[in-house]
Amino acid sequence: MPLATFLLLFRGVGGPVQLPVAELRAALTKAGFKQATTYINSGNALVRSVLSREETLAKVAEICLKKFKYDRPIFAPTADEWATVLKRDPFPQKAEGKHVHAVLLAEKPKAEAVAKLQALAVEGESLKVLPTAIGAYHVCYLHTPHGFGTSKLGEKFDKGIGVENTARNWNTVVKMDELARELEGK
Repeated sequence: MPLATFLLLFRGVGGPVQLPVAELRAALTKAGFKQATTYINSGNALVRSVLSREETLAKVAEICLKKFKYDRPIFAPTADEWATVLKRDPFPQKAEGKHVHAVLLAEKPKAEAVAKLQALAVEGESLKVLPTAIGAYHVCYLHTPHGFGTSKLGEKFDKGIGVENTARNWNTVVKMDELARELEGK
């Protein structure tokens, strides 16, 4: 397989669950991944790999379990898939990047779950699930213009969506895309 760039999005990093970035970078490099890069200490990394997505995920999960006792889901979109997440932004008029989140979903959520969450939205808030997957993942966008931390939609999203997921605010979405393009020399 040709060298591919994978974004590694670790679910639930922060607070008591940590993946120290310098140690993570070193462990990924030692395992043979090329250009291992991390972005802020909240579960974001990038690697270049000749392995498939499934093989890359298995190897990263094994490293994280052994070295960091991290046993949570990891999502691994390719750089091109992530660029598509960026391009399909349904909220281009956002005031601030922290008010929009891109959420990778392990599978398509039930329409009833999406409707129940949308019913929690207050003025200006919204969520949009793309009708088709981008690569291995379905994608949902959350817009919480009054702040994610004060939003009922934001508060109830994780359990309410009913499928395994991981979210990144728009500032992180943009930065991870920039890092992926740098790794690929684009």
